[in-house]
Amino acid sequence: MPTSIPKPLVLTNQWFIVASVLVAWIANQPATLFIPLVVGLISLFFKKNVVIELAKPFLKKPFNEYPQEDVAQQQFNQWIAVICQAVALVGAYSGITAVYFIFSGMVATAAFVAILGFCVGCFIRFQWQQYRYRRSQKSA
Repeated sequence: MPTSIPKPLVLTNQWFIVASVLVAWIANQPATLFIPLVVGLISLFFKKNVVIELAKPFLKKPFNEYPQEDVAQQQFNQWIAVICQAVALVGAYSGITAVYFIFSGMVATAAFVAILGFCVGCFIRFQWQQYRYRRSQKSA
């Protein structure tokens, strides 16, 4: 399994998430979020992201000539996205529209902010790793 993913492929997946939420909101069809949810679940459990696999042939240069993103970090980010999408869908189908809009909005905002250059999931993971390291140092 590769340890990195070309950044254009990661950006494609982020745009897919943003677009899916916007389509769900504009069309007033929460079911649209099942598509990125299923893609995310496939990515997590089978280590193959359908969106990234579909986008690969469009890269013009060899993969190693693009800026790279860490696979482990992307898997962490995918977990966050899947959880938010699942909670959003539970909210939508249980009649709690605020939960639907908050959680789908969070995943779309995080993906869009990542497109702009700041990875919320990366920040969360870094803080978690720092916490675990500090805790291990206290017990050593």
